[in-house]
Amino acid sequence: MKKIFVMFCTLVLVFSFMPFGQAVHAEDFSDVQYWTDLCTGGQPLSDEQKTSCTAFISEMSNRSESLKKQLEQLKQEQSEIEKNLEQYGKEMIELQKSADSLNGQIADLNKEISVLEKQIEELQKRIEENQAKIKEIEDKIKNRMIETQGTMRLNQFIDIIMGAKSFEDIVRIANGLDAITAYDEKTMQDFAEEIKQIEVDKAELETKKAEFDTKKEDLVTKQNEYLAKKQKMQLIEAAARRRYSEIEEQGNKIAGDIQGIQNLMKSISSKLNTVIEATGWVSPVAGARISAGTWHYSTGGVHLGTDYAAPLGSTIRAAGNGVILHSTDGCPAGYYTNTCGYQYGGSSGGGNQIYLLAKINGGLYMIKYMHMLLGTPIAKGTIVNAGDYIGQVGQSGNATGPHTHVEVFKLGSADDFVNYAQTWNGDLAFGCRWGQAALAYVCGNFIPCRIRPEEVFG
Repeated sequence: MKKIFVMFCTLVLVFSFMPFGQAVHAEDFSDVQYWTDLCTGGQPLSDEQKTSCTAFISEMSNRSESLKKQLEQLKQEQSEIEKNLEQYGKEMIELQKSADSLNGQIADLNKEISVLEKQIEELQKRIEENQAKIKEIEDKIKNRMIETQGTMRLNQFIDIIMGAKSFEDIVRIANGLDAITAYDEKTMQDFAEEIKQIEVDKAELETKKAEFDTKKEDLVTKQNEYLAKKQKMQLIEAAARRRYSEIEEQGNKIAGDIQGIQNLMKSISSKLNTVIEATGWVSPVAGARISAGTWHYSTGGVHLGTDYAAPLGSTIRAAGNGVILHSTDGCPAGYYTNTCGYQYGGSSGGGNQIYLLAKINGGLYMIKYMHMLLGTPIAKGTIVNAGDYIGQVGQSGNATGPHTHVEVFKLGSADDFVNYAQTWNGDLAFGCRWGQAALAYVCGNFIPCRIRPEEVFG
């Protein structure tokens, strides 16, 4: 019984891995507990594990007719969602709040159900123990009757006495036979009390079972509602990601006030000349997990960097020694399809951003950090060393959860550090294009090019 509830929780916790309508591969799910533990454990999953969990969810969802109906309704809404993406993007915020509330209710119901299960088990055990006591008392009464009465005539009435429907029947029959002593009366009184206790326990057991069934139905209803909300969020997310690279291209290609940036870099020439090469790469956010990799989202759309998920306000570090070439700030917490960023001279949808020009292991690199917390990106023109604080993890721009989107560009030799800083033309793609076209600029045979962040940060 308990496994059924865990299975439904499995659906809730990992459904966000499953693109709507996606076919799933054949898998052996005979060990339900293993897959339940894997998919609901909360630990980061590999792409292969996500695919397997998606298949597990698909198989388990076939057991709920109510859930199927809700998902069919969402399928009909899909085209409407894509037409009104910005409106639905804002709705994501309320959906997430509602889903979180439902998740809390589901957790509470699971706790209550667990308590009820234990109470039912204890009642069952107590009833069984009392039934054993009754059998023992019954045998004792029969033996006393046989021992104290010597006539065959009385022995013939023993079955009548023990088959009585109530204690009153036993007393009436026994008194009629004048066959009980004071000791026997006490034994028979115990017998009656045990029977009454069993009746009380059985009544309580039935009440608990009815309460259990009600809560079970409530749990399934809430879990299906939660699942439907997560599916709608998934549709919005998939649509937003398919358009993300388009939003970037439409919103910005050249940073604002490029002349001001060039003049600033020239004014700090002496500081730029003191920057030495870093001998290794520093991870952008210590302890973060990768929530989306490069070069594609699992739900569709080009993804040109890596998303490092971490708690809001976590420290973001400089990947190497260099200068903050560009920094933008001013975006509050965002949502899917939010375009904030271009208004302040940064990438559209990128929220609050930093562009770090760094010298690492003889190479010249640009490291782009996006979705930072409002008010935390450090100023352009700041000289930094590898590991220095440059801002905090946020949720600004096109994002629904706290994370830092990181892109890495290889621009050439470290020797060109000062010249590049002072002559940069403001191209936020650094000669590597946007969207689908950017995939032709993956590092291999030419520079500038894009590097998969996972390759340098691990």
